[in-house]
Amino acid sequence: MAAVLNGVLEQSLAENVKNSKLLVVGAGGIGCEVLKNLVLTGFKSIEVIDLDTIDVSNLNRQFLFRKEHVGKSKAQVAKESVLKFNPDVNITAYHDSIFNPEYDVNFFKKFTLVMNALDNKAARNHVNRMCLAADIPLVESGTAGYLGQVTVIKKGLTECYECQPKAPQKTFPGCTIRNTPSEPVHCVVWAKHLFNQLFGEEDPDQDVSPDTEDPELTAEAGQSALETAAKENEVGGIERKSTRVWAMETGYDPEKLFNKLFRDDIKYLLSMETLWKKRRPPEPLSIDSLPTDIDSSNQSAMRDQRLWSVKECFDIFGKCLEALKKELAAQGDSGMLVWDKDDTIAMDFVASVANIRAHIFGIPMKTRFDIKSMAGNIIPAIATTNAVIAGLLIMEAFKILSGRLSACKTVYLNRVPNDRHRLLIPCTLDPPNPKCYVCAPKPEVTVVLNTSRFKVGALQDKVLKSHLGMVAPDVEIDDGKGTILISSEEGETEENNDKLLSDFGIRNGTRLKCDDFLQVYSLIITIVQTEKLEEEKEFEVVGDLSELQPKEETQTNRSKDQANGSKAGPSHAAAQDEDDDLMVVEDEEAMEQQAAQEERSSRKRKASDDTGATTTSKRSKVTDSAAAECDVIEIS
Repeated sequence: MAAVLNGVLEQSLAENVKNSKLLVVGAGGIGCEVLKNLVLTGFKSIEVIDLDTIDVSNLNRQFLFRKEHVGKSKAQVAKESVLKFNPDVNITAYHDSIFNPEYDVNFFKKFTLVMNALDNKAARNHVNRMCLAADIPLVESGTAGYLGQVTVIKKGLTECYECQPKAPQKTFPGCTIRNTPSEPVHCVVWAKHLFNQLFGEEDPDQDVSPDTEDPELTAEAGQSALETAAKENEVGGIERKSTRVWAMETGYDPEKLFNKLFRDDIKYLLSMETLWKKRRPPEPLSIDSLPTDIDSSNQSAMRDQRLWSVKECFDIFGKCLEALKKELAAQGDSGMLVWDKDDTIAMDFVASVANIRAHIFGIPMKTRFDIKSMAGNIIPAIATTNAVIAGLLIMEAFKILSGRLSACKTVYLNRVPNDRHRLLIPCTLDPPNPKCYVCAPKPEVTVVLNTSRFKVGALQDKVLKSHLGMVAPDVEIDDGKGTILISSEEGETEENNDKLLSDFGIRNGTRLKCDDFLQVYSLIITIVQTEKLEEEKEFEVVGDLSELQPKEETQTNRSKDQANGSKAGPSHAAAQDEDDDLMVVEDEEAMEQQAAQEERSSRKRKASDDTGATTTSKRSKVTDSAAAECDVIEIS
């Protein structure tokens, strides 16, 4: 009887596989493996979408691509390559962004299920919301080095992708980047900002000049620095100008730029004596006496893997300036360059500049290879990890198509075996979080800010789009008048952007009705007025007002929850401090996360074994800082 039943189920699954229509979002490391698996397991109708083009760095693991494909659409080439495995499959490829309004709810509704093979949080959030709106199952995945995970998301039955807060990513205050770097990554961030100031899109928040508004300085100290700098006879006085203006006036002259950035600006920083009472002060450089000493033990290594001397960095800096100046001129009057870790000249520029600045501040210099990892936020991508996760995606899809959604699991791939000698850890899917501000029946969230200082434009860009993941929000003040604060229609409310929230009568307790037509998503925001947040934050987003309790009380309640065995609700943590903060994921940090996750998983499994119960606890999810397919996590 069991054999007959299994035969019927297998036949039914085969028919469902043949007749299903799938959407694969992403054609990178995981996406290539998924597409190959789909065409080899009987799927006949597949659509794939990816905005990226193929880069040389993709070729070591994205096996559907070859050298001759570099520069071409990932989605299109992936389609052509997998059709060689099975030419009978109908595949539609889109070289486009999943955020394009054409891919609306009706577009998603035509699919049986969706598979995510993405490498960034924003796109994951968006696909999560589109699948919820269309009521379509989503199989979500991610890898980070040797770590990986697959989970299934179904509206009303499981947690959505945003039900639990993701671990915050590492940030650095702007004043640290500009004034007091202490780690190599601070210098790398500064170098990328300099690239944008000279050749890219100018952003005042990314200015590389010394910051007189550093919290460690008083107003008097900043003014004193200006006066002292003006009296520096040996440099003829220092006039504070924007980096772009200075560069254009000098014709991007390497010596003049070097003197400004690594001599004059450093002397200006030294005049801020308060900064150096407990720190090693920086040492201005002179072009005539640049250090040529290098570690002779690594000079036989490849160019990327050996240290450059300060003199060599200056020579490379000059060559890059000349090449980039020509590239910028070719763009026309309004042109700009976009920094790319795989652009040799742009990468050389950042590596040389970062090392010169590191030397000035007594920070260890790094190889070009190490700097590329920091600048591009690269977590090593492991081809076998992608293959394992892609296989698990197909297995979960089979369960969905056979009508056994209750059998679906969240499956984690560990770096090392657990106590049971297993690398794969299946865990029961969790139900939706009732406090989730995305999939709850009536999503609500609280935003804490100063209404007399916070502008409407910042609410739209920093809170709604960046933090809450909306694409085209409309906002109405719940004041009985239906005042439109923000409109997704171009030009309709642009004049509001520079106005303060208080100008519209928004105060403590004001409720805002927010809608995103594309995502079919609505959210109520309650404003909580505060004069100042901790750590100089502009705003803070929390799940509900109860999360604004004093820390001691919150900690007590959390302890009670843990004692009772309950699961803590989401704490949608504070947003980034400032726009000029940078989110960075370093290899060492990712490895530490892996080790911690594996240890927690092992403890939970052991506890379950000791009690004889079947575990339903998850170890910590692969965070978004490491939950991408992990070529590169895109940041500013």
